[in-house]
Amino acid sequence: MDQLANINEKIDLAETMKALGSLDERQLKGLMKMLKTKQRKGQHDLPPIDGDFYNLDLKLSPEQRELQLKVRNFMEDEVRPLVNDHWNRAKFPFEIIEKFAKLNIAGVPYEGYGCPNLSFLMEGIIAQEIARVDVSISTFFGVHSGLAMGSIYICGSEAQKQEWLPSMQKLEKIGAFGLTEPNVGSGVAGGMETTCKFDGENWVINGQKKWIGNATFADVIIIWARDEDSNQVKGFLVRKGNMGYKAEKMKDTMALRIVQNALITLTNCTVPESDRLQKADSFKDTAKVLRMTRAGVAWQAVGCARGAYESALKYTKKREQFGRPIASFQLIQNHLVEMLSNLTAMQTMVFRLSEMQDQDLLTDEHASLAKVFCSLRTRDVVSRAREVLGGNGILLEYDVARFVADAEAIYSYEGTKEINSLIVGRAITGYSAFVN
Repeated sequence: MDQLANINEKIDLAETMKALGSLDERQLKGLMKMLKTKQRKGQHDLPPIDGDFYNLDLKLSPEQRELQLKVRNFMEDEVRPLVNDHWNRAKFPFEIIEKFAKLNIAGVPYEGYGCPNLSFLMEGIIAQEIARVDVSISTFFGVHSGLAMGSIYICGSEAQKQEWLPSMQKLEKIGAFGLTEPNVGSGVAGGMETTCKFDGENWVINGQKKWIGNATFADVIIIWARDEDSNQVKGFLVRKGNMGYKAEKMKDTMALRIVQNALITLTNCTVPESDRLQKADSFKDTAKVLRMTRAGVAWQAVGCARGAYESALKYTKKREQFGRPIASFQLIQNHLVEMLSNLTAMQTMVFRLSEMQDQDLLTDEHASLAKVFCSLRTRDVVSRAREVLGGNGILLEYDVARFVADAEAIYSYEGTKEINSLIVGRAITGYSAFVN
């Protein structure tokens, strides 16, 4: 009765009842359906949210597509629910490693040693799928599977490969990669300060490494050092707990907070000759590893951009202002189309890049161009994603804020925009603009 009284204050109840009484059965059913659904303007059947606008997934074989979706489902079901909390607390979710291992994707393009021996294209697809949910987890995996395992695969002896690669493929042993130093980043090829010296029985390493992902808990750390006698860069397998090795977690980072980056200090760190990478005799050998993994970082940038775009698109379909979803506003649609344009250009670029890698056509400048373009465009995509979310764009619960921060790390590591630009510039002009 109270409800009827309230309604009577707003409308002529007698007139309403008279109108209802004149409706036939079909009209009454239609009215009841409308009242139950309470459909609001703009909330009709909407297209699915999918960042693959040019349907590049159709170029994959059924087996490749199955693996892609397997990784995607794992990231959605096991990782997405926990990443914001761990990112906020700068903690690594160690509980996912065992589950991650069951995907059987570590060492994707390597042959033997329990590795899948799949294409570089598939490695890129996997990197994208992981980064689409979280760039930190993608970085953890890229450091372990790409840089650490790749160093052993390319530069290690057969005995070293047999010892490490099978257990690393199963994620029973975790790897890290120590190249960058506190005073030397882009100039590490010629200015490496960490040194090594052979004393007749062992190698003694001294120096520091900075920004080394996984290093606080890794079982083996690939350390690159300059030989005091030959002045050439050599690589070493430094084991967890090695005397003279110390890893301190870096704090207060604004990006990739799940990644346990470390400052490594090596003080008369003694390594036997058997743990020197036997096929790493100069920085050219280090560069082989970086060339192989740089394409993966470009794919990672694509994953970050795709995650931000899809999160933003989902938000705009649900968020309402002025009585309708903001996805129906012209300015919002312009942002979304700009984001999708960048994303689609990036996707087609890295797809071709990996095809070239599989055809053994990849050069340094090819990988560098993709790294430059994709990291730049990702910055633009995440910025627009944050824009369409308004104030909510700085809240972790909507994911975009995390993508915005993590895009800054992608922009800098595996070669800065400036260094990669100079690599491409040298290739197209024939002149080197690097500092002598």
